Amino acid sequence: MKEKMIREFVDKFGGERETVETFFAPGRVNLIGEHIDYNGGHVFPCALDFGTYGAVRKRQDNKLRMASLNFDLEVEVDADRLVYDEADDWANYPKGVVKGFLNRGCRVGGMDILYWGNIPNGAGLSSSASLEVLTAVLVNDLFDCGIAPMDLVLLTQEAENSFVGVNCGIMDQFAVCMGRKDSAMLLDCKTLEYSYAPLVLDGIRIVIGNTRKRRGLADSKYNERRSECEYALAKLREVVEIETLCDLDPAAFQAHRHRIDQEAPARRAEHAVWENHRTLEAAAALQAGDLARFGELMNASHRSLRDLYEVTGRELDAMVEEAWKVDGTIGSRMTGAGFGGCTVSLVRAGAVEDFIKTVGENYAAATGLEPEFYVVDVGAGASRI
Repeated sequence: MKEKMIREFVDKFGGERETVETFFAPGRVNLIGEHIDYNGGHVFPCALDFGTYGAVRKRQDNKLRMASLNFDLEVEVDADRLVYDEADDWANYPKGVVKGFLNRGCRVGGMDILYWGNIPNGAGLSSSASLEVLTAVLVNDLFDCGIAPMDLVLLTQEAENSFVGVNCGIMDQFAVCMGRKDSAMLLDCKTLEYSYAPLVLDGIRIVIGNTRKRRGLADSKYNERRSECEYALAKLREVVEIETLCDLDPAAFQAHRHRIDQEAPARRAEHAVWENHRTLEAAAALQAGDLARFGELMNASHRSLRDLYEVTGRELDAMVEEAWKVDGTIGSRMTGAGFGGCTVSLVRAGAVEDFIKTVGENYAAATGLEPEFYVVDVGAGASRI
C-alpha cells in the first residue's frame, strides 16, 4: 500500500518519489458503550486493520493541495486562510485539523497531500475521525510540532466540533489515534483515563455488517439526543451533585428518575446510565475470558439503543435480529451513532460463512438493501508507515 500511495502521489503531483512521506490511520469499531462518550461514561472501542492512507510532501510556499483517490474533488487553499467552505466537502476535515495546529502556535507550511481510504464512507466506522487523525499525525511529524498523542486526540475532536460543526464526543478520535493491535481500550470519557484489555478471541471473529443505509452524522438526530441528555442532566442536578449522567449508578438514577419531567429525556438518560454500567461489566467479562457474558451485554446494549435511545431504525434492527437467530453468534449490536451504518457481531469462526450468507439473505429480503460484511482484525493506531 505504501508503494501504491507513492506511485499515485507522483502521478498526481509530480516530483521525486524519495521526497514523499506515507502515513496510516485506522478505522474503529466500538464493541460496547454507545452514545455515552458525551455523557461522561466509559466506551470500549478497538482500532481496525483498515483505514485511511496518506502520502504527503512539503511545499516551499504556503498552499495546501489536497486530493483523494476516493473522490473527484481536489482542493487548494492557503494555509493561513483556512475557513469552512461547504464546497470543499471532505477537505474541510483536514483543513480544520491544520487550523488546530496553527491555533496552537505550530508553524505549518504548505503541503501536497493525497488520501485514500478503504473505510466505507458513511458506514459509522469513523472515516472522518480516521481522516482527521491521519492529518494530525502527518502534520505533527512533518513540522516537528511535538504534540503528545492525547493532545492530538483533543485537537482533532475540536476540529470536528468547531470547524466542521459536528458535535461529536471524543471516542472516535481516541480509538483511531491510541489503538493497540489485538487490544480493546476502556476509556473514561470524563477523566480521559484509559487502559488496554487484550482482545483474545480464540475461535471467535469480529464481523461488521454494513446495512448500506447511509447516514451522515451532521444530518442525524445526534445533536437532538445530546440536547435531550443535557435537559435530563439539568433536572437531575437540581437534586443530586453530579457533573455527568454517568456519575449515577442505576440504583441512584432510578431513585431520581421522576425528577426528569419529560419522558423522552428520561429514557435517554436511563440508557446512558445503564450503558455505562454494561460497559464496565463487559470489560471485566472480557478480562475474565467470559465471552458468553460479553455477548449478552452486547445484545442488551442494542435493545437499549432501540427502545430507550431510539437511534437504531428498521435496517439496523433487522440486521441485528437476523444475527441473533444464527447459531454461533455470541452477541450482536448496532455500533456508531445509529440511523443506519453498521452492526458489530462476535461469531464463532466455524459459523462465519453461514452467518454472512444467512444474515445477508434475510436482511436483503426484509429491507431491499444488499448488505456488506467485513471479517476484521484489531489493528494499531495512527502512525508513519
